[in-house]
Amino acid sequence: MQITLGFSPCPNDTFIFDAIVNKRIDLEGLEFEIILEDVEKLNQLAFQNTLDVTKLSYHALALLMPDYQLLHAGSALGNNCGPLLISSKEIDLENIANLKIGIPGKFTTANFLLHFAFPNATNTIEHLFSEIEDSLIKNTIDLGLIIHENRFTYKSKGLKKIIDLGEYWENETSLPIPLGGIGIKGGLSQEIKSKVDRLIKKSIQFAFQHPTLSLPYITMNAQEMDEEIIRKHIHLYVNEYSEDIGEKGKEAVIYLFNKINNQATNLDIWV
Repeated sequence: MQITLGFSPCPNDTFIFDAIVNKRIDLEGLEFEIILEDVEKLNQLAFQNTLDVTKLSYHALALLMPDYQLLHAGSALGNNCGPLLISSKEIDLENIANLKIGIPGKFTTANFLLHFAFPNATNTIEHLFSEIEDSLIKNTIDLGLIIHENRFTYKSKGLKKIIDLGEYWENETSLPIPLGGIGIKGGLSQEIKSKVDRLIKKSIQFAFQHPTLSLPYITMNAQEMDEEIIRKHIHLYVNEYSEDIGEKGKEAVIYLFNKINNQATNLDIWV
């Protein structure tokens, strides 16, 4: 059976999926058609019901149920790993309603966390995540909401952190930050859902056991080629929650879903 599998070219995702893409593990009879896209593009494709299995922002996943369910493996979730609000100049956040903010997509969890902290931050402009720093340097926006590798590059470009929105979330909720997870079409059989979940966990375990094998695939797709930045990126976003989201991780996701949907979320959202 062929499965469409979407994930981003960012190092945490290519690290996770390398063993599947390059068939370093037994795929148990499944064939995967790989779609590499920015996470916001993946969010949009899921709203079109295009992909069988895909990495998605948890913000988008909250709005996609029950068309998609969640896998236990593959999440980007943890502590001290949230999006940053940065600028090229000093900013008074009391005036945020009047500031132009570059965001990496409407349905990203980063955008949710921006409005979680600042409900009146409504003057937003969507950018490809990798273009936000340049827009700040060109002064076409006042603030930039950065994710992925840009956490490690903004200082070298003379930009400064205004607030860590992940830290704000953790202080308010005492929960880890649920950034993204793996969604699978609800209409697929339980056997396929369980098999895909199992294969992603095995792919992550293989990557941890053989960390250098995935490096060519990671660097081939990475925006930032510096190996130290790639290593830091993977270490930040791939952790114990990635192998299995666990009860604490589920608690964080459900809290976020309830905030987005303004109703109690069903625990059966996981396969």
